Amino acid sequence: MRSQADPIVTFPAVQRYSRRGFGTLTAKAALLAATAGIPLTVLTAQAQSAPAALDHAQVANIVKRSYQYVAMYNVNNKAAMDDTNPLSTHGWNKIYRSTELADASMHAIARPNNDTLYQIAMLDLRGEPVILDVPAFDTQYASLETSGYDSYIDIPLATKYGDYKKPTKLLFYSARTQGYKPDTKIAGIDKSVEMTGDFVIAFTRVMPESSDPARHARILEQITQLKVRTLSEYQGKPTKPLSKVDFPAYGVTDQDTYGTNLLEVMQFIFNHTTFDSSNEIDQALLAAYKPLGVEPGKTYDAARVTPIDAAAFRQSSEELKQANIAILGDPGKAEEYLFRAFKSKGQIDLDTLVFQNVIGPIGQPADQALYLPVNAADYKPMNALHDYVIKMTKDELPPALGFWSVTLYDTKNGWFIPNKENKYSVGQNAGYRLNADGGIEIHIATDKPTGVPPENWLPINRADQGISPMLRLYAPDLAKAKTWKLPKAQLDS
Repeated sequence: MRSQADPIVTFPAVQRYSRRGFGTLTAKAALLAATAGIPLTVLTAQAQSAPAALDHAQVANIVKRSYQYVAMYNVNNKAAMDDTNPLSTHGWNKIYRSTELADASMHAIARPNNDTLYQIAMLDLRGEPVILDVPAFDTQYASLETSGYDSYIDIPLATKYGDYKKPTKLLFYSARTQGYKPDTKIAGIDKSVEMTGDFVIAFTRVMPESSDPARHARILEQITQLKVRTLSEYQGKPTKPLSKVDFPAYGVTDQDTYGTNLLEVMQFIFNHTTFDSSNEIDQALLAAYKPLGVEPGKTYDAARVTPIDAAAFRQSSEELKQANIAILGDPGKAEEYLFRAFKSKGQIDLDTLVFQNVIGPIGQPADQALYLPVNAADYKPMNALHDYVIKMTKDELPPALGFWSVTLYDTKNGWFIPNKENKYSVGQNAGYRLNADGGIEIHIATDKPTGVPPENWLPINRADQGISPMLRLYAPDLAKAKTWKLPKAQLDS
C-alpha cells in the first residue's frame, strides 16, 4: 500500500565482499551488534546429516520462491549492521545521509546510480512505530522507496506525486508493532504507512541539481533535516526498550546463505513478515517450507528442522542467478521484465521478483524510473577490449519527464569502472553536451576520442572485461517509452 492516506544500489542481490575480508567484516559486525545489545550469529558452515530427499525440481522451487527474501535479508541487515558498508546506518532506527554521488569505491550496491544522493533509514518496528521526518526538497526529482524482507516495493513519496513541496512526517508500523492500533491518530503525522516486515528500509533518492551551485547547496542543507525518531521520542517520552533479537548471519553473497544457513534465515524472516492468506505467492512459499519444519511462529532449532543438501541449494541458486543475468542480454525480454519490476505486493509475478533481486533488489517501479540495458548493435557481449559509441539523434533522446543518464558498469559485479577522471556516467549531474543538431554521441573508450566533449566520454581500461551500460529514465513518459527505440552501442574502430 502507498499509505493509509493514499497504499523499486541498486544493493546487489547482496554486497560482494571478498572471503579474505569476511573475518574482519564479521568481527566488526559482531562488535557493533554487541554495543547495540543485539546478538549476532556468525555465518559458519554447519555439519548436516540425512538431508531431505528433495529432487532437483523441488530444490529449484524452494530456491526460486526464497530468492526475494534471501536477497533483501542480506541487503537490509548489511545496511543496518555492517560497519564496513559505506552506506551503513550503523544500527536500527538510524539514518545514513549522503552529500556526494557514488564513485568507484562503491561496492555495497550493484549498479548504483551516479545521478541521485542516497539517504537510507533502517527501521525496527517491533517495539513501537518509527517516524521519518522528511523536509521539502528544492529538486526536480526525489522519491522515497520502502521494503521489508519480502522485497515488495512501495513509493510513499515522490516529486511525481506532488510531494516534497513541504515537510512531511511519516509514521511506519507493522502488524506486529507492539501496542499500536492502526487507527490511532497522532498529532502532526501526515501519513501512516503499514509495512509487511518488522525490519525495513526507507530509501530516499534526491537529485542534487549539481549544475546549479546555489540550488545544490540548498539541497545539501535540506538533507541534514532528514530525521528518524521512535514514536516515544516524537512525543517527548523515553524510547521503549526493545527486546533482544538474534539475527541469523547475513551472507557475503546470496549463494552463501543458500549454502550455509538458509533454514535459519527463512525461519527468522517468517517470524517478522506478514503473509497474506489469499496471496498465491505467499502461500506457495509457506507450503514449500512446511515439510522442512520452518513455519511462521516457530523458533528455529537445527535439531528439529529437516536438514537440506546445502551444496545442492547453493548450486541451484547460482544457476538461477546466472539465468537471470543472461536476460539482460536479451533487449526485448529485459525491457519486458524491467517494466514489470519493483512493484507493490499483489502487482508483481514471481519470475519478475526473482529477476529484480538478482540484478539488484533496490529499485523503483517504471512510473518513477526505468533501468534499461544498452546492448551492442551486433548483440555480442560488450567487452573493454573494444571501444563503442552510443548515438542518438534529437528525436531519439530518451523520453524522460525528469532527466536521463547512461552509466557504465562491469558486467561481473555491476560496479563502476575505476578511471583517473572519476567519470562513470553521462547525464545531467555528470554532464553531457548535445551536438548542433540536438542529438548526442556517447563514447566508451580507453582514451577520449579527438573532438569528443569530455562530458560525453565514458572511460574504460583496456582489458578482457565485460562491460554493461545502463540507460536510466527518471520520471519517464511511459506512453512514449513503450514505443521509443532503445539505442545500441556500436563498435567504434
